[in-house]
Amino acid sequence: MGQDLEKSFVKQLKENQNIIHKICRLYTSGEDAHNDLFQEITIQLWKAYPKFRGDSKFTTWAYRVALNTAITLYRKSTRSISTTEFDNTKHFIKQEDYNYEEEEQIKLMYKAVYQLNDIEKALIFMYLEDKDYEEISETLGISEVNARVKMNRIKGKLKKILNP
Repeated sequence: MGQDLEKSFVKQLKENQNIIHKICRLYTSGEDAHNDLFQEITIQLWKAYPKFRGDSKFTTWAYRVALNTAITLYRKSTRSISTTEFDNTKHFIKQEDYNYEEEEQIKLMYKAVYQLNDIEKALIFMYLEDKDYEEISETLGISEVNARVKMNRIKGKLKKILNP
């Protein structure tokens, strides 16, 4: 791959790595699992980047790859994750520290969201990221109407979890 492609990828990943951290937070519990998933998503994004044509925004494409990676890896019942060798000398992306203590106020919400199924987690995550239903439906591969209906059901489900 060309150096320009690599520079472009690194720039995009640095600007959008918080998206990946938030997805990791939704699908893992514990720092080690978080870091493993972050690394695997980064690898999958890098592998797929040459095919990114720019038809959608980078963030939409990254959401799709990251969510698919998280869902695929964490649907497996085993805790072992098959990872790809990653040569740190060629890639100079510094992972920022992710401070779990800083997010004390939203732990309860994450706990509730963690009880949702994989698709519901993805939908609520994008909704909380202020994505419109058009982008949510495009990313998840469902209709806008279906996304709205599912979102209403998820809101009800979360209310029951948070206020039993």
